[in-house]
Amino acid sequence: MSMFGLAVFIIFVALVFDYINGFHDAANSIATVVATRVLSPGVAVFWAAMFNFFAAFLLGTGVAATIGKGFVNLEVVTPWLVLSGLLGAIIWDLLTWYLGLPTSSSHALIGGYAGAAFAKAGFAGLVVGKWPATLLFIVLSPVIGLVMAYLLMVAVYWLFRHRSPQHMDKHFRRYQLLSAALFSCAHGTNDAQKTMGIITALLVAGGFQKNFAVPTWVILASSAAIGLGTMSGGWRIVHTMGTRLTRLKPRSGFCAETGAAISILFATYLGLPVSSTHAIAGAIAGVGSIQRTRAVRWNVASSIVTAWILTIPAAAIVAALVYFSIRFFVPAA
Repeated sequence: MSMFGLAVFIIFVALVFDYINGFHDAANSIATVVATRVLSPGVAVFWAAMFNFFAAFLLGTGVAATIGKGFVNLEVVTPWLVLSGLLGAIIWDLLTWYLGLPTSSSHALIGGYAGAAFAKAGFAGLVVGKWPATLLFIVLSPVIGLVMAYLLMVAVYWLFRHRSPQHMDKHFRRYQLLSAALFSCAHGTNDAQKTMGIITALLVAGGFQKNFAVPTWVILASSAAIGLGTMSGGWRIVHTMGTRLTRLKPRSGFCAETGAAISILFATYLGLPVSSTHAIAGAIAGVGSIQRTRAVRWNVASSIVTAWILTIPAAAIVAALVYFSIRFFVPAA
């Protein structure tokens, strides 16, 4: 296979990952608005997909640069290594989707990419780069989402203190359309950039461009793939996020989505890849705990956290095994 043909194939695989990211993480975008019955599932995925697509053009490409060169030494990157990282992330995503676990596609990609680089060159294949900040935000993004959602709920209850819950929800059924759109924008602008970063790293490694700069066609293709993936939905994870973690009302759904969006947009501004899953799960726990801590099903939350912790090393191991398998047939990989 020529270098050009290999690059085209890997770009296709990258866009497949982006598509899987869309339907895997679609649950994060629509779980609350479906759980509160503000929108039907079909309308909700269309709403989320539309904002996923347009949001990919917001806030630059800082996250793409972090993914492409902030974790792995570009000098050791080859097209086969990129393919191994993508396949590791895809396999882990599909496994957790099948099990209904809302894990992070973002961290699966980071783990897969790093695992393939480590398999090729050991620690020389990795750079310190953005690892400390990204690992810190694995903890911070759900905490920020939780705190912001909790404070928003406090503000809502204070502002509507003389109104009945029914009156509040009558208003927030409309407001939640805006919060769902905001969260979908945050999800789209952060997540689509991850695939942009991988494709751009491939273009540099394959000699198709000298500098790490995301081409416009890559932005378009990545945003379209994640939007189409979102329209495919992810109903297993919707059930976990929208109903099993805590009970939601339109007012709490609005606060959860807004709190999570603030967390993701803040990280995107810093150029850090974060998990929309982490952010929305933390925000849902935040609005649930304002009633009482027992309102949150912490056993479900603990299983989600366990899956979060496993994602980077698990995807790294899968990607390393894929890389070793490829190198058995292609020694120069």
